[in-house]
Amino acid sequence: MLLVTLPAATFSQSAQIDPTHSTVTVHVYKTGFFSALAHNHVIKAPISSGAIDREQHTVTLIFHVVDLQLADTEGSESDHKEIDATMKGPKVLDAANFPDISFSSKRVDVLGQDTYKVTGNVKIHGVVREIAVPISSSGGVFKGSVTLKQTDFGITPIKIAGGAVRVKDEIEISFEIVSR
Repeated sequence: MLLVTLPAATFSQSAQIDPTHSTVTVHVYKTGFFSALAHNHVIKAPISSGAIDREQHTVTLIFHVVDLQLADTEGSESDHKEIDATMKGPKVLDAANFPDISFSSKRVDVLGQDTYKVTGNVKIHGVVREIAVPISSSGGVFKGSVTLKQTDFGITPIKIAGGAVRVKDEIEISFEIVSR
């Protein structure tokens, strides 16, 4: 989902992303008059592919919408299946038409030792938006998080009970990227 650009000194060579250990976590929050009857959601996905190119100072990351998994402990298995189907279905991410989420870096600003601000394009639900993401690195592991609005990507947050319970427009996306 994210592409990150980092200074060449960070890498001795071009390297692939380790998809086994690289993950994206999405935090989705509830709001509304009866929101106490609902719960927040944690969704995780492995980063399916990506590469760090030290010459171009970029990292390419992609993850598949179908790989998103609800990590909630609250609710029944039936509730989880319904949430999963809604999230991947045409009302939200529409995996059939938009199977991947990606980020393409444009530039990096060094903020300090092992801290950066990466600016680039994220593509979700077929919509591309420029974002800036703070990144920290340690031992070949890159971490960061960013808050996005679903409506910026053409997604209408889910409402139930006439809007008395709804999903907040803002979602938090955090990631941990491990290079090989």
